[in-house]
Amino acid sequence: MGAVTYPDAKVIEFVNSRMIPVKILFDAQPYTSDFNVKWTPTIIILDEMSKEHHRIVGFLPPEQFIPAILLGIGKSNFELDRFEEALADLDNVIAEYPNSKAAPEAIYLRGVVKYKSTHDPKPLKAAYEKLQADHPDSEWLDRALPYRLLP
Repeated sequence: MGAVTYPDAKVIEFVNSRMIPVKILFDAQPYTSDFNVKWTPTIIILDEMSKEHHRIVGFLPPEQFIPAILLGIGKSNFELDRFEEALADLDNVIAEYPNSKAAPEAIYLRGVVKYKSTHDPKPLKAAYEKLQADHPDSEWLDRALPYRLLP
């Protein structure tokens, strides 16, 4: 990724604006053991308490890297009950990177975040319907399948 993805101008701008990047060598102890790093590159989204919320293992081209990281940030915000921030991140993935590999999970998770923040089940069904229309071969459609039964 150091030859292709990290030098990309959009990736540099995104990382500098949204993250605190830390590069650790593949054999740096105790970090690789503490975070169970077995392959490079491994990108881990941590919160301010060093709790892991998202992990990416292996190469991603620039056009997949940004939405994958943005999804990870959205997951982190969701798991920290920062629902508005999570929705903004997930909406960004869905709107700006609709054909990315991160988009189906972002659609699914958006429905979950909306439900958890409002207790209204309609966003779950809406997530299923959007996945069915836009990503019919996605594993996230399978995971959303029960939501089709909601009123």
